[in-house]
Amino acid sequence: MSSESSEGGFMPSEEQMLALLSQIQDWQINHGSLLKNLESQTEHSVFSYPVGVSVYPTPFPKSQFRKAMDLQPVYNELYMAVAGDEEWLYNATKELIPTEPLADALWGIHEQSKEAESVQEISAAVFRSDYMLHMSGIQSSDSLAEHEATLKQVEFNTFSCAGAAHAKRVADMHRYMTRTGFYNFGDATEQQRPNAASLPRNDNIESLASLLATAHKAYGAPRSKGAEQTAILHIVQPYNFNIADERPIEYALWEREEPVHNYRLEWGEDILQYTTLTDTNELLFHPPWLAAHDPVEVSVVYMRAGYEAHEYDHTGWQARLRLEKSIAIKCPSILSHISTFKKVQQALTAPGALERFLAPDKAELIRNTFVQQYPLDQSVEGLRAQKIIRDDRISNHILKPSLEGGGNNVYDDIPEFLSSIPPAARSSYILMERIEPPLSRNLLVSRAGAPEGLVVSELGVYGTCLWKKTEALCNTCAGWSFKTKHADVDEMSVVKGYGCFDTPLLQ
Repeated sequence: MSSESSEGGFMPSEEQMLALLSQIQDWQINHGSLLKNLESQTEHSVFSYPVGVSVYPTPFPKSQFRKAMDLQPVYNELYMAVAGDEEWLYNATKELIPTEPLADALWGIHEQSKEAESVQEISAAVFRSDYMLHMSGIQSSDSLAEHEATLKQVEFNTFSCAGAAHAKRVADMHRYMTRTGFYNFGDATEQQRPNAASLPRNDNIESLASLLATAHKAYGAPRSKGAEQTAILHIVQPYNFNIADERPIEYALWEREEPVHNYRLEWGEDILQYTTLTDTNELLFHPPWLAAHDPVEVSVVYMRAGYEAHEYDHTGWQARLRLEKSIAIKCPSILSHISTFKKVQQALTAPGALERFLAPDKAELIRNTFVQQYPLDQSVEGLRAQKIIRDDRISNHILKPSLEGGGNNVYDDIPEFLSSIPPAARSSYILMERIEPPLSRNLLVSRAGAPEGLVVSELGVYGTCLWKKTEALCNTCAGWSFKTKHADVDEMSVVKGYGCFDTPLLQ
Protein backbone atom coordinates (compact mmCIF):
# COMPACT_ATOMS: atom_id res chain seq x y z
CA MET A 1 0.00 0.00 0.00
CA SER A 2 1.07 3.59 -0.56
CA SER A 3 2.21 5.51 2.47
CA GLU A 4 0.79 8.81 3.64
CA SER A 5 3.05 11.82 4.00
CA SER A 6 2.40 14.85 6.14
CA GLU A 7 -1.01 16.28 5.27
CA GLY A 8 -0.08 19.87 6.01
CA GLY A 9 -2.41 22.14 7.97
CA PHE A 10 -4.57 23.66 5.26
CA MET A 11 -8.01 23.76 6.85
CA PRO A 12 -9.82 26.80 5.43
CA SER A 13 -13.22 27.85 6.65
CA GLU A 14 -16.12 27.63 4.24
CA GLU A 15 -15.82 31.36 3.55
CA GLN A 16 -12.09 31.06 2.90
CA MET A 17 -12.65 28.11 0.58
CA LEU A 18 -15.21 30.00 -1.47
CA ALA A 19 -12.72 32.85 -1.81
CA LEU A 20 -9.99 30.43 -2.91
CA LEU A 21 -12.19 28.80 -5.55
CA SER A 22 -13.29 32.19 -6.86
CA GLN A 23 -9.64 33.26 -7.18
CA ILE A 24 -8.80 30.05 -9.06
CA GLN A 25 -11.71 30.47 -11.47
CA ASP A 26 -10.78 34.06 -12.22
CA TRP A 27 -7.13 33.16 -12.76
CA GLN A 28 -7.99 30.36 -15.17
CA ILE A 29 -10.36 32.50 -17.20
CA ASN A 30 -7.91 35.39 -17.42
CA HIS A 31 -4.94 33.20 -18.33
CA GLY A 32 -6.54 30.73 -20.72
CA SER A 33 -6.20 27.69 -18.46
CA LEU A 34 -9.12 26.20 -20.34
CA LEU A 35 -10.39 23.39 -22.54
CA LYS A 36 -12.69 24.07 -25.47
CA ASN A 37 -16.22 22.64 -25.35
CA LEU A 38 -16.47 21.46 -28.94
CA GLU A 39 -20.16 20.62 -28.69
CA SER A 40 -20.93 24.29 -28.05
CA GLN A 41 -18.89 25.64 -30.94
CA THR A 42 -20.70 27.69 -33.55
CA GLU A 43 -19.46 29.99 -36.28
CA HIS A 44 -19.47 32.92 -33.88
CA SER A 45 -18.78 31.55 -30.39
CA VAL A 46 -17.62 28.64 -28.30
CA PHE A 47 -17.82 27.79 -24.59
CA SER A 48 -14.79 26.69 -22.63
CA TYR A 49 -14.28 25.21 -19.18
CA PRO A 50 -11.32 25.32 -16.77
CA VAL A 51 -8.77 22.52 -16.85
CA GLY A 52 -8.56 20.50 -13.62
CA VAL A 53 -6.18 21.97 -11.02
CA SER A 54 -5.20 21.42 -7.41
CA VAL A 55 -6.17 24.06 -4.85
CA TYR A 56 -2.77 23.89 -3.12
CA PRO A 57 0.70 22.84 -4.25
CA THR A 58 1.48 19.24 -3.26
CA PRO A 59 4.65 18.34 -1.31
CA PHE A 60 7.55 16.83 -3.27
CA PRO A 61 11.17 16.35 -2.16
CA LYS A 62 13.47 19.06 -3.53
CA SER A 63 16.33 16.59 -3.96
CA GLN A 64 14.26 14.29 -6.16
CA PHE A 65 12.90 17.17 -8.22
CA ARG A 66 16.44 18.32 -8.95
CA LYS A 67 17.53 14.76 -9.68
CA ALA A 68 14.76 14.39 -12.28
CA MET A 69 15.74 17.65 -13.93
CA ASP A 70 19.43 16.66 -13.98
CA LEU A 71 18.59 13.26 -15.46
CA GLN A 72 16.72 14.64 -18.46
CA PRO A 73 19.75 15.40 -20.67
CA VAL A 74 20.92 11.82 -20.06
CA TYR A 75 17.50 10.48 -21.05
CA ASN A 76 17.61 12.74 -24.11
CA GLU A 77 20.99 11.25 -25.04
CA LEU A 78 19.60 7.75 -24.60
CA TYR A 79 16.56 8.26 -26.81
CA MET A 80 18.49 10.13 -29.47
CA ALA A 81 20.71 7.06 -29.69
CA VAL A 82 17.72 4.69 -29.71
CA ALA A 83 16.15 6.58 -32.61
CA GLY A 84 19.45 6.28 -34.48
CA ASP A 85 19.68 2.51 -34.04
CA GLU A 86 17.08 1.21 -36.46
CA GLU A 87 18.08 -2.44 -36.05
CA TRP A 88 17.75 -2.41 -32.26
CA LEU A 89 14.51 -0.45 -32.41
CA TYR A 90 13.01 -2.86 -34.93
CA ASN A 91 13.94 -5.89 -32.84
CA ALA A 92 12.42 -4.25 -29.76
CA THR A 93 9.08 -3.53 -31.45
CA LYS A 94 8.69 -6.08 -34.24
CA GLU A 95 6.27 -8.22 -32.22
CA LEU A 96 3.85 -5.27 -32.23
CA ILE A 97 3.59 -5.09 -36.01
CA PRO A 98 1.10 -7.99 -36.49
CA THR A 99 -1.16 -6.90 -33.62
CA GLU A 100 -0.74 -3.14 -33.14
CA PRO A 101 -2.07 -1.15 -36.16
CA LEU A 102 -0.13 1.98 -35.23
CA ALA A 103 3.19 0.12 -35.11
CA ASP A 104 2.38 -1.51 -38.43
CA ALA A 105 1.57 1.87 -40.00
CA LEU A 106 4.66 3.64 -38.67
CA TRP A 107 7.10 0.94 -39.76
CA GLY A 108 5.41 0.72 -43.17
CA ILE A 109 5.65 4.48 -43.70
CA HIS A 110 9.26 4.46 -42.54
CA GLU A 111 10.19 1.79 -45.08
CA GLN A 112 8.55 3.72 -47.91
CA SER A 113 10.05 7.05 -46.85
CA LYS A 114 13.57 5.57 -47.07
CA GLU A 115 13.09 5.38 -50.85
CA ALA A 116 13.32 9.17 -51.09
CA GLU A 117 16.48 10.33 -52.87
CA SER A 118 16.96 13.43 -50.68
CA VAL A 119 17.03 12.98 -46.91
CA GLN A 120 17.20 15.23 -43.88
CA GLU A 121 20.00 14.22 -41.51
CA ILE A 122 18.91 16.54 -38.70
CA SER A 123 16.22 15.43 -36.24
CA ALA A 124 14.44 17.29 -33.44
CA ALA A 125 12.42 16.03 -30.52
CA VAL A 126 10.45 17.07 -27.47
CA PHE A 127 10.60 14.31 -24.86
CA ARG A 128 8.90 13.95 -21.50
CA SER A 129 9.91 11.50 -18.79
CA ASP A 130 7.21 10.85 -16.18
CA TYR A 131 8.07 9.79 -12.63
CA MET A 132 6.44 8.92 -9.34
CA LEU A 133 8.07 8.59 -5.95
CA HIS A 134 8.48 5.07 -4.60
CA MET A 135 8.34 4.92 -0.80
CA SER A 136 7.44 1.53 0.62
CA GLY A 137 7.19 0.95 4.35
CA ILE A 138 6.87 4.59 5.42
CA GLN A 139 4.51 5.32 8.27
CA SER A 140 1.56 7.65 7.70
CA SER A 141 2.82 10.20 10.23
CA ASP A 142 6.24 10.48 8.63
CA SER A 143 7.30 13.59 6.76
CA LEU A 144 8.06 13.26 3.09
CA ALA A 145 11.19 15.34 3.55
CA GLU A 146 12.58 13.06 6.28
CA HIS A 147 12.96 9.98 4.08
CA GLU A 148 14.92 9.10 0.99
CA ALA A 149 12.34 8.78 -1.75
CA THR A 150 13.18 6.75 -4.81
CA LEU A 151 12.42 8.31 -8.18
CA LYS A 152 10.85 5.72 -10.51
CA GLN A 153 9.89 6.20 -14.12
CA VAL A 154 6.27 5.63 -15.10
CA GLU A 155 6.76 6.11 -18.83
CA PHE A 156 8.82 7.96 -21.43
CA ASN A 157 7.03 10.01 -24.08
CA THR A 158 8.62 10.91 -27.41
CA PHE A 159 5.64 12.14 -29.44
CA SER A 160 3.22 15.03 -29.02
CA CYS A 161 4.28 15.61 -25.41
CA ALA A 162 1.36 17.67 -24.15
CA GLY A 163 0.71 19.61 -20.97
CA ALA A 164 3.52 22.17 -21.03
CA ALA A 165 1.34 25.27 -21.35
CA HIS A 166 -1.19 24.04 -18.78
CA ALA A 167 1.62 23.18 -16.37
CA LYS A 168 3.16 26.63 -16.63
CA ARG A 169 -0.13 28.42 -16.00
CA VAL A 170 -0.92 26.35 -12.92
CA ALA A 171 2.58 26.94 -11.53
CA ASP A 172 2.09 30.67 -12.07
CA MET A 173 -1.34 30.46 -10.43
CA HIS A 174 0.00 28.80 -7.28
CA ARG A 175 2.80 31.36 -7.12
CA TYR A 176 0.24 34.19 -7.38
CA MET A 177 -1.96 32.64 -4.67
CA THR A 178 1.08 32.28 -2.42
CA ARG A 179 2.26 35.86 -2.88
CA THR A 180 -1.18 37.36 -2.30
CA GLY A 181 -1.61 35.48 0.99
CA PHE A 182 -4.55 33.26 0.05
CA TYR A 183 -2.89 30.27 1.72
CA ASN A 184 -2.39 32.02 5.07
CA PHE A 185 -4.91 30.06 7.10
CA GLY A 186 -5.11 26.87 9.12
CA ASP A 187 -2.43 25.46 11.40
CA ALA A 188 0.27 24.79 8.79
CA THR A 189 3.84 25.35 9.88
CA GLU A 190 6.05 27.78 7.97
CA GLN A 191 7.82 24.78 6.39
CA GLN A 192 4.54 23.30 5.18
CA ARG A 193 3.10 26.57 3.93
CA PRO A 194 3.98 27.52 0.32
CA ASN A 195 6.40 30.37 -0.27
CA ALA A 196 7.92 31.72 -3.46
CA ALA A 197 11.19 29.85 -2.88
CA SER A 198 9.44 26.49 -2.49
CA LEU A 199 7.56 26.74 -5.82
CA PRO A 200 9.84 26.14 -8.82
CA ARG A 201 9.51 28.35 -11.86
CA ASN A 202 8.47 26.78 -15.13
CA ASP A 203 9.56 28.22 -18.49
CA ASN A 204 8.60 25.25 -20.62
CA ILE A 205 6.59 27.18 -23.23
CA GLU A 206 9.61 29.31 -24.13
CA SER A 207 11.86 26.24 -23.97
CA LEU A 208 9.76 24.31 -26.48
CA ALA A 209 9.50 27.35 -28.75
CA SER A 210 13.27 27.80 -28.48
CA LEU A 211 13.89 24.26 -29.72
CA LEU A 212 11.64 24.78 -32.74
CA ALA A 213 13.32 28.13 -33.47
CA THR A 214 16.75 26.49 -33.26
CA ALA A 215 15.66 23.73 -35.63
CA HIS A 216 14.18 26.34 -37.97
CA LYS A 217 17.52 28.16 -38.02
CA ALA A 218 19.41 24.91 -38.61
CA TYR A 219 17.30 24.25 -41.71
CA GLY A 220 18.42 27.56 -43.19
CA ALA A 221 17.17 29.55 -46.16
CA PRO A 222 14.66 28.28 -48.73
CA ARG A 223 16.13 25.76 -51.12
CA SER A 224 13.32 25.56 -53.66
CA LYS A 225 12.91 28.07 -56.44
CA GLY A 226 9.25 28.72 -55.73
CA ALA A 227 9.53 29.84 -52.08
CA GLU A 228 10.87 33.07 -50.64
CA GLN A 229 10.53 32.21 -46.94
CA THR A 230 10.61 29.24 -44.59
CA ALA A 231 8.26 28.45 -41.72
CA ILE A 232 7.48 25.86 -39.08
CA LEU A 233 4.37 23.77 -39.73
CA HIS A 234 2.38 22.50 -36.73
CA ILE A 235 0.40 19.35 -37.58
CA VAL A 236 -2.64 19.23 -35.31
CA GLN A 237 -5.78 17.18 -34.85
CA PRO A 238 -9.08 18.55 -36.19
CA TYR A 239 -11.81 19.42 -33.68
CA ASN A 240 -9.15 20.03 -31.05
CA PHE A 241 -10.40 20.82 -27.55
CA ASN A 242 -6.87 21.26 -26.14
CA ILE A 243 -5.80 24.32 -28.15
CA ALA A 244 -4.85 26.25 -25.01
CA ASP A 245 -1.94 23.83 -24.61
CA GLU A 246 -0.82 24.11 -28.25
CA ARG A 247 -1.36 27.70 -29.32
CA PRO A 248 0.98 29.28 -26.73
CA ILE A 249 3.96 27.63 -28.44
CA GLU A 250 2.91 29.16 -31.75
CA TYR A 251 2.40 32.57 -30.17
CA ALA A 252 5.79 32.38 -28.44
CA LEU A 253 7.47 31.79 -31.81
CA TRP A 254 5.77 34.85 -33.32
CA GLU A 255 6.69 36.95 -30.26
CA ARG A 256 10.43 36.26 -30.41
CA GLU A 257 12.72 39.22 -31.05
CA GLU A 258 13.14 37.80 -34.54
CA PRO A 259 9.68 36.33 -35.17
CA VAL A 260 9.67 32.76 -36.45
CA HIS A 261 6.96 32.23 -39.02
CA ASN A 262 4.83 29.23 -38.13
CA TYR A 263 1.50 27.92 -39.29
CA ARG A 264 -1.05 25.35 -38.27
CA LEU A 265 -2.38 22.55 -40.48
CA GLU A 266 -4.86 19.83 -39.58
CA TRP A 267 -3.97 16.16 -39.94
CA GLY A 268 -5.14 14.19 -42.96
CA GLU A 269 -6.74 15.64 -46.04
CA ASP A 270 -5.50 19.18 -45.39
CA ILE A 271 -1.88 17.99 -45.57
CA LEU A 272 -2.51 16.46 -48.99
CA GLN A 273 -4.47 19.51 -50.17
CA TYR A 274 -2.23 22.32 -48.95
CA THR A 275 1.28 20.86 -49.23
CA THR A 276 3.38 19.61 -52.13
CA LEU A 277 6.80 18.02 -52.54
CA THR A 278 9.32 19.38 -55.02
CA ASP A 279 11.49 17.09 -57.13
CA THR A 280 14.17 17.42 -54.47
CA ASN A 281 11.71 16.82 -51.61
CA GLU A 282 11.36 20.31 -50.20
CA LEU A 283 7.96 20.48 -48.49
CA LEU A 284 5.96 23.47 -49.70
CA PHE A 285 2.96 24.80 -47.81
CA HIS A 286 0.30 26.69 -49.76
CA PRO A 287 -1.72 28.67 -47.20
CA PRO A 288 -5.32 28.87 -48.43
CA TRP A 289 -5.55 32.50 -47.31
CA LEU A 290 -2.52 33.35 -49.50
CA ALA A 291 -3.62 31.54 -52.63
CA ALA A 292 -2.23 34.14 -55.00
CA HIS A 293 1.20 34.28 -53.38
CA ASP A 294 4.29 32.14 -53.41
CA PRO A 295 4.27 29.01 -51.24
CA VAL A 296 6.15 28.74 -47.95
CA GLU A 297 8.94 26.20 -47.62
CA VAL A 298 8.54 24.14 -44.47
CA SER A 299 11.64 24.08 -42.29
CA VAL A 300 10.28 22.04 -39.37
CA VAL A 301 7.28 19.74 -39.06
CA TYR A 302 6.10 19.74 -35.43
CA MET A 303 3.76 16.81 -34.82
CA ARG A 304 0.82 17.17 -32.45
CA ALA A 305 -1.32 14.66 -34.35
CA GLY A 306 -0.86 11.19 -35.79
CA TYR A 307 -0.45 9.28 -32.54
CA GLU A 308 -3.60 7.16 -32.75
CA ALA A 309 -4.11 4.13 -34.99
CA HIS A 310 -7.44 5.37 -36.39
CA GLU A 311 -5.66 8.37 -37.89
CA TYR A 312 -3.84 6.09 -40.34
CA ASP A 313 -6.55 5.38 -42.87
CA HIS A 314 -5.45 5.74 -46.51
CA THR A 315 -5.50 9.54 -46.29
CA GLY A 316 -3.60 9.67 -43.00
CA TRP A 317 -1.02 7.19 -44.26
CA GLN A 318 -0.36 9.22 -47.41
CA ALA A 319 -0.23 12.47 -45.43
CA ARG A 320 2.38 11.14 -42.98
CA LEU A 321 4.37 9.61 -45.83
CA ARG A 322 4.56 12.97 -47.58
CA LEU A 323 5.85 14.62 -44.41
CA GLU A 324 8.42 11.89 -43.81
CA LYS A 325 9.71 11.91 -47.39
CA SER A 326 10.33 15.64 -47.19
CA ILE A 327 13.63 17.20 -46.16
CA ALA A 328 11.91 19.30 -43.51
CA ILE A 329 13.26 18.61 -40.02
CA LYS A 330 10.78 16.38 -38.24
CA CYS A 331 9.91 16.89 -34.58
CA PRO A 332 9.98 14.01 -33.96
CA SER A 333 11.28 11.70 -36.68
CA ILE A 334 9.25 8.56 -37.27
CA LEU A 335 11.89 6.42 -35.55
CA SER A 336 11.68 8.67 -32.49
CA HIS A 337 7.91 8.25 -32.67
CA ILE A 338 8.27 4.45 -32.68
CA SER A 339 10.50 4.65 -29.61
CA THR A 340 7.52 5.86 -27.55
CA PHE A 341 6.05 2.33 -27.43
CA LYS A 342 6.14 0.67 -24.02
CA LYS A 343 8.00 -2.27 -25.52
CA VAL A 344 10.99 0.04 -25.94
CA GLN A 345 10.85 1.12 -22.30
CA GLN A 346 10.68 -2.54 -21.29
CA ALA A 347 13.48 -3.59 -23.67
CA LEU A 348 15.79 -0.97 -22.15
CA THR A 349 15.48 -2.70 -18.76
CA ALA A 350 17.15 -5.85 -20.13
CA PRO A 351 20.70 -6.51 -18.87
CA GLY A 352 23.25 -4.60 -20.93
CA ALA A 353 20.67 -2.75 -23.04
CA LEU A 354 21.52 0.70 -21.70
CA GLU A 355 25.25 0.14 -22.17
CA ARG A 356 24.62 -0.19 -25.91
CA PHE A 357 23.73 3.52 -25.94
CA LEU A 358 25.33 5.12 -22.87
CA ALA A 359 28.55 5.15 -20.91
CA PRO A 360 28.36 2.84 -17.86
CA ASP A 361 28.04 5.65 -15.31
CA LYS A 362 25.14 7.24 -17.23
CA ALA A 363 23.52 3.84 -17.75
CA GLU A 364 23.55 3.27 -14.01
CA LEU A 365 21.84 6.60 -13.36
CA ILE A 366 19.05 5.69 -15.75
CA ARG A 367 18.74 2.11 -14.51
CA ASN A 368 18.15 3.36 -10.97
CA THR A 369 14.86 4.93 -12.14
CA PHE A 370 13.51 1.65 -13.55
CA VAL A 371 11.05 -0.71 -11.90
CA GLN A 372 10.92 -4.34 -12.97
CA GLN A 373 9.22 -4.85 -16.33
CA TYR A 374 8.46 -8.06 -18.20
CA PRO A 375 7.39 -8.86 -21.76
CA LEU A 376 4.54 -11.30 -22.33
CA ASP A 377 6.34 -13.63 -24.72
CA GLN A 378 8.30 -16.89 -24.59
CA SER A 379 11.58 -15.32 -23.48
CA VAL A 380 13.06 -16.05 -20.06
CA GLU A 381 11.63 -12.77 -18.72
CA GLY A 382 8.31 -13.47 -20.42
CA LEU A 383 8.07 -16.87 -18.70
CA ARG A 384 8.75 -15.14 -15.37
CA ALA A 385 5.83 -12.80 -16.06
CA GLN A 386 3.59 -15.75 -16.82
CA LYS A 387 4.61 -17.39 -13.53
CA ILE A 388 3.82 -14.20 -11.59
CA ILE A 389 0.37 -14.14 -13.14
CA ARG A 390 -0.17 -17.89 -12.74
CA ASP A 391 0.87 -17.82 -9.07
CA ASP A 392 -1.53 -14.92 -8.44
CA ARG A 393 1.27 -12.52 -7.44
CA ILE A 394 -0.20 -9.67 -9.46
CA SER A 395 -1.20 -7.33 -6.64
CA ASN A 396 2.11 -5.49 -7.02
CA HIS A 397 1.97 -5.33 -10.81
CA ILE A 398 0.16 -3.50 -13.62
CA LEU A 399 -0.53 -4.68 -17.15
CA LYS A 400 0.25 -1.88 -19.59
CA PRO A 401 -0.59 -1.66 -23.30
CA SER A 402 1.87 -0.72 -26.03
CA LEU A 403 0.78 2.91 -25.75
CA GLU A 404 -0.39 4.47 -22.51
CA GLY A 405 -3.40 6.72 -22.39
CA GLY A 406 -5.98 7.33 -19.70
CA GLY A 407 -8.14 4.28 -19.03
CA ASN A 408 -6.07 1.57 -20.75
CA ASN A 409 -4.05 0.03 -17.92
CA VAL A 410 -5.18 -3.25 -16.35
CA TYR A 411 -4.86 -3.78 -12.60
CA ASP A 412 -6.43 -6.49 -10.44
CA ASP A 413 -8.21 -8.48 -13.17
CA ILE A 414 -5.06 -9.21 -15.19
CA PRO A 415 -5.62 -13.01 -15.63
CA GLU A 416 -9.22 -12.48 -16.69
CA PHE A 417 -8.21 -9.77 -19.15
CA LEU A 418 -5.48 -11.87 -20.74
CA SER A 419 -7.92 -14.74 -21.14
CA SER A 420 -10.29 -12.44 -23.01
CA ILE A 421 -7.83 -11.46 -25.78
CA PRO A 422 -6.19 -13.61 -28.50
CA PRO A 423 -2.82 -15.07 -27.48
CA ALA A 424 -1.10 -13.17 -30.31
CA ALA A 425 -2.36 -9.85 -28.91
CA ARG A 426 -0.73 -10.43 -25.52
CA SER A 427 2.69 -9.48 -26.86
CA SER A 428 1.42 -5.88 -27.11
CA TYR A 429 1.37 -5.68 -23.31
CA ILE A 430 4.04 -5.56 -20.65
CA LEU A 431 3.81 -6.46 -16.97
CA MET A 432 5.21 -3.67 -14.83
CA GLU A 433 5.95 -3.57 -11.12
CA ARG A 434 3.72 -1.12 -9.27
CA ILE A 435 5.21 2.08 -7.95
CA GLU A 436 4.15 2.76 -4.36
CA PRO A 437 3.91 6.56 -4.04
CA PRO A 438 3.41 8.51 -0.81
CA LEU A 439 0.00 10.01 -0.15
CA SER A 440 -0.68 13.67 0.50
CA ARG A 441 -3.93 15.53 1.12
CA ASN A 442 -5.29 18.13 -1.28
CA LEU A 443 -8.40 19.47 -2.99
CA LEU A 444 -8.68 18.88 -6.72
CA VAL A 445 -10.93 21.23 -8.68
CA SER A 446 -12.54 20.03 -11.88
CA ARG A 447 -15.94 20.00 -13.56
CA ALA A 448 -16.90 17.30 -11.04
CA GLY A 449 -16.42 19.71 -8.12
CA ALA A 450 -13.69 20.21 -5.53
CA PRO A 451 -13.42 16.98 -3.53
CA GLU A 452 -10.82 16.87 -0.78
CA GLY A 453 -8.89 13.70 -0.03
CA LEU A 454 -5.73 11.67 -0.29
CA VAL A 455 -3.81 12.17 -3.53
CA VAL A 456 -0.75 10.96 -5.41
CA SER A 457 1.37 12.96 -7.85
CA GLU A 458 3.40 12.45 -11.01
CA LEU A 459 6.30 14.62 -12.13
CA GLY A 460 6.93 14.98 -15.86
CA VAL A 461 10.21 16.48 -17.07
CA TYR A 462 10.49 17.88 -20.60
CA GLY A 463 13.61 17.55 -22.68
CA THR A 464 14.41 19.15 -26.02
CA CYS A 465 17.10 17.99 -28.40
CA LEU A 466 18.38 18.49 -31.91
CA TRP A 467 20.88 16.15 -33.48
CA LYS A 468 22.59 15.30 -36.76
CA LYS A 469 23.28 11.59 -37.13
CA THR A 470 25.15 10.89 -33.87
CA GLU A 471 26.09 14.50 -33.05
CA ALA A 472 23.94 16.33 -30.50
CA LEU A 473 23.39 19.93 -31.56
CA CYS A 474 21.08 20.76 -28.65
CA ASN A 475 20.30 18.77 -25.50
CA THR A 476 18.49 20.52 -22.67
CA CYS A 477 16.03 20.06 -19.86
CA ALA A 478 13.00 22.11 -20.86
CA GLY A 479 10.77 22.48 -17.82
CA TRP A 480 8.25 20.24 -16.15
CA SER A 481 4.64 19.29 -15.56
CA PHE A 482 3.16 18.08 -12.27
CA LYS A 483 -0.10 16.15 -12.14
CA THR A 484 -2.07 14.93 -9.14
CA LYS A 485 -4.99 12.54 -8.84
CA HIS A 486 -7.05 11.06 -6.04
CA ALA A 487 -5.38 7.98 -4.61
CA ASP A 488 -8.28 5.70 -5.55
CA VAL A 489 -8.12 6.70 -9.24
CA ASP A 490 -5.92 4.48 -11.40
CA GLU A 491 -5.21 6.80 -14.36
CA MET A 492 -3.59 10.26 -14.48
CA SER A 493 -4.70 11.96 -17.73
CA VAL A 494 -5.95 15.47 -16.93
CA VAL A 495 -7.71 16.28 -20.20
CA LYS A 496 -9.62 12.99 -19.91
CA GLY A 497 -10.78 13.95 -16.43
CA TYR A 498 -8.72 11.65 -14.21
CA GLY A 499 -6.18 14.03 -12.66
CA CYS A 500 -5.40 17.71 -12.22
CA PHE A 501 -2.44 19.96 -12.96
CA ASP A 502 -0.51 20.90 -9.85
CA THR A 503 2.76 22.43 -8.62
CA PRO A 504 5.38 20.64 -6.50
CA LEU A 505 5.86 22.20 -3.08
CA LEU A 506 9.57 21.53 -2.70
CA GLN A 507 10.67 20.44 0.74
